[in-house]
Amino acid sequence: MDFLVDQAGAPDAATAHELALVVQSDLARWLEAQDASARAWVAATGFKAERHQVLLLPSADGTPRRAALGLGALPSLEELELWHVAGLPDRLPAGTRWRITNELGDAAANALALGWAYGSYRFDTYKSSTQPAAARARLIAPPETDHAQVVQLAGATALARDLVNTPASDMTPERLAAEAIRIAREYGAAPQEIMGDELRRGFPAIHAVGQASTCGPRLVDFVWGDPQHPKVTLVGKGVCFDTGGLDIKPSAGMALMKKDMGGAACTLALAQLVMQSRMRVRLRVLIPAVENAIAGNAYRPGDVIRTRKGVTVEIGNTDAEGRLVLCDAIAAADEEQPDLLVDLATLTGAARVALGPELPAVFGTRQETVDALLRAGRRVADPLWQMPLWSGYDDDIASKVADINNASAAAFAGAIIGALYLKRFVTNAQDWVHVDLFAWNPKDRPGRPVGAEAHAVRALYAMIAERYA
Repeated sequence: MDFLVDQAGAPDAATAHELALVVQSDLARWLEAQDASARAWVAATGFKAERHQVLLLPSADGTPRRAALGLGALPSLEELELWHVAGLPDRLPAGTRWRITNELGDAAANALALGWAYGSYRFDTYKSSTQPAAARARLIAPPETDHAQVVQLAGATALARDLVNTPASDMTPERLAAEAIRIAREYGAAPQEIMGDELRRGFPAIHAVGQASTCGPRLVDFVWGDPQHPKVTLVGKGVCFDTGGLDIKPSAGMALMKKDMGGAACTLALAQLVMQSRMRVRLRVLIPAVENAIAGNAYRPGDVIRTRKGVTVEIGNTDAEGRLVLCDAIAAADEEQPDLLVDLATLTGAARVALGPELPAVFGTRQETVDALLRAGRRVADPLWQMPLWSGYDDDIASKVADINNASAAAFAGAIIGALYLKRFVTNAQDWVHVDLFAWNPKDRPGRPVGAEAHAVRALYAMIAERYA
C-alpha cells in the first residue's frame, strides 16, 4: 500500500512545495517572515491559523507552490498529533509533493508522517473506478522521521480498517480465520485452527454461539517468540456478523454489525506490530471467529451452556454473545498464567452511551498497567478512558439455574457488567486488561472518513513496547 509518504532525501525533495505549520499564537511572527504579496493574500483570504485551515499561496504563475496549515490553539509544534495533518493528502492540490519548512522534534515528525499516512487510507475494494493514489498530495518526511516505524503503524492500522470495512458476505468466520493464519505464518508462527467436534469439546461456548451459521465457528490460536520471554496474550472478539440471534436486533441495530469483529481486527493489527518489531515477548493470539446467526439449531434464551472453564452460563439474551465467545478464549489464555492478558472487543452499546464512539472503555486488574496504557494513549493520540470493575454489580449476573447469567436483568452499568462477566474467567493471570471499543468512525472528519477505526492499537503497542523494551 502506498501511504503517500516519501523518506527524507527522496529524489527531487528539494523541489517539493513548501508547507508551513502555523499555530495561532505564532501567526503574527510567521506573517512577518512573509513578503508583502503573501501578507496581502493572507489578509484577503482570512487565514487565521484555525485548526485544519489550509492556506494556498499562489506563485508568480498563479499555481500554489507554498501552503500553510493552521493548528489552532496548539501550545507548540511539539504537541502535534497525527489528526492535525491527516486530512492533507486530500486537501492539497492533487499530484503535488510537499516538504515541511518548520523544524520538528522526533515525536512531532513521526506524528506528522503517520498522520499523512493515516489520511492516505482508502477502502475502495468494491468501487468500479477509483482515483489513483499517485494523483493525491505526497509528503517528503522530515529527516527526524522514523520512516520504518511510520510504515509499520500505518500498515497495521490499515489492516484493521480493511478487515472491519469488508462486508460480512466476504468477511466470514472462515475468511477472518484465514487472515489470522496468514499473518501468523508471515512472521513465522505456526497457527492452529480449531473447528467442529474439537471446538465443541474444548470451546463449547464459542461453538454454541456460532453453530447456527452456514459458515461454522472456529478458533485460531498461534504463538510467536521466545518461550523464555514474558508471556503476552491477546484475545480478539471475532463476531463477523451479529443478528442478535433469536433475540434478534431491529434493522437499525443490525446495520453496522459487520464491525462486530472489530476486536479481532484490532488484535491482529497489534499482533502484527509486536511481531514486526521483534519485541522481546512470547506472544500468543486467540481469535474466536463466529457468526451469530438464526436457524433451527441456534442457541436459545433460557439455555444453559457449559464453558471451557467448567462454569455454566444461563442464556439471558442471545444478543450478549460476545462475552460467550470471549470467555472460552480467555479461559484458554488464562490457563498458562500469562504475564499480561489483553482482550479487545466491541462488547457493549453501554460503553458507547457512556463514552461515545471515540473513547474505548478500559478495565483492568492492575492499576499500574491501566495507568501506563492511559499515558501511552495520550502520548500517541489514541485515547482510552478507565471504567471500574465495580464488584457491587456482581450479583447482576447471578442465575437461579446456572453458575452465572450472560446478561443482566437491569438496564444499568452494561459495560461494567460485561467486564465483570469476563473477569470470572480470569483466575491465573494477575494482569488483565479488557478494552471495550467501537472500531468505527460515525462522522466525517479530516483524514477520518466514516468507516472503520483501529481503536487502541497504537496505545496498546506503545504501552507494551515501553514495558518490554
